[in-house]
Amino acid sequence: MYRSASELTPEKYEKLAAAVFAEMVVTGFSSVAEFHYVHHQPGGAAYPEPHAMELALARAAMSAGIRLTLLDTLYLSGGIGTSLSPGQARFGDTDVEAWLDRLRSLRTAIAQEFPPEKVAVGAALHSVRAVPEQALKVVAKQLPRDIPLHIHLSEQPAENEACLEAYGTTPAGLLERHGLLSPRLSAVHSTHLTQQDISMLGAASTTVVMCPSTEADLADGIGPARELSDAGATIALGTDQHAVIDPWIEMRTLEHGERLGSGQRGRFSPRELLLAATEGAARSMATPVASSALRVGAICDLMVVDPASTRTAGSRPLQLAFSATASDVTQVVIAGELIASYGVHTRLGAPGDLLTAALKEFS
Repeated sequence: MYRSASELTPEKYEKLAAAVFAEMVVTGFSSVAEFHYVHHQPGGAAYPEPHAMELALARAAMSAGIRLTLLDTLYLSGGIGTSLSPGQARFGDTDVEAWLDRLRSLRTAIAQEFPPEKVAVGAALHSVRAVPEQALKVVAKQLPRDIPLHIHLSEQPAENEACLEAYGTTPAGLLERHGLLSPRLSAVHSTHLTQQDISMLGAASTTVVMCPSTEADLADGIGPARELSDAGATIALGTDQHAVIDPWIEMRTLEHGERLGSGQRGRFSPRELLLAATEGAARSMATPVASSALRVGAICDLMVVDPASTRTAGSRPLQLAFSATASDVTQVVIAGELIASYGVHTRLGAPGDLLTAALKEFS
């Protein structure tokens, strides 16, 4: 991962991101919140053109027709009490104040160049491993209140153990200590939580973004999605690793994980799974899509699914959450425009060709 990140230039980044975004679109995604932390040149020096990498990412989203929330990510340490490694140098900023200054400048630059309904800027804290407690205090006081905030939370037991040793509390407890648990916070993964963590996240009405295929692929574990939902958190579904890009697989993998962990069926209804992939996800992003309902004046994002494929034949509409895959998506409309048809991006072509061409530029 670090080797590939070291090879990224704004040009390569734009080409690769456009290919990945095109793949997302043809599988049914209309919006993406992208953790972005490749801010600088290898070694950490700033680009001559301010925000070169961020602007490249925004251009990629525009070309793919996907709605982007660019989550500019604070990444100051390689672990609790550990400096950034050479491979992480381009992720970092001098300190939290420098990141806040850069974030303000980025918001201005994005607003000047891109329509707000297409590209918005949010903020992210990579994790409590990458953001020291002193920086959390500054973020809590100075981060503008009108933008969403995301964080990778309790993804692995080692993160919890390190946080407990350094700060005497869990990652969720550390965020609560500094007033960072709130309805605008999206906690990504949230796999290894205590009962107190679950209660805190629910009481604060946070959004918890589950990425089940990634959590399974990395052997990170099964998160307590049902308990979090029952406690008051909003469950959202995302795709973190991009090894699998399929919203339908994410839906049923969430339910399958719950079944495997609990020994019970029907932990999430098909309607709940669909809401997690639509309204839950939209809640965590600075996008104009507030509801998935079809009504006059709403944003027109539509996914058409073949009801008679080998997988979907005989399925009732809500049962598609347990039978459909990305291969069954026939058309995708974003903001009223047909963007994908039968696996081909209407502007950019076949995502496989785009990905192959982009990857050829990497060693």
